[in-house]
Amino acid sequence: MKNSIRVLRAELRWTQADLAKELGVSRNSVNAIENGKYDPSLPLAFRIARLFKRSIEDVFEEED
Repeated sequence: MKNSIRVLRAELRWTQADLAKELGVSRNSVNAIENGKYDPSLPLAFRIARLFKRSIEDVFEEED
């Protein structure tokens, strides 16, 4: 699954560690999600979208 987390995080000037702390997950989890190695659970995807004040569709995109 493609996502725009890295871009959204950069807009806020947050590190992966900053985002991880806000979400209550590890920095490694944030890294894996950003790089498409791990798809977040639906509750985590909603938390990410809410944190960035975006819809899930604005943050995550199904790969073709």
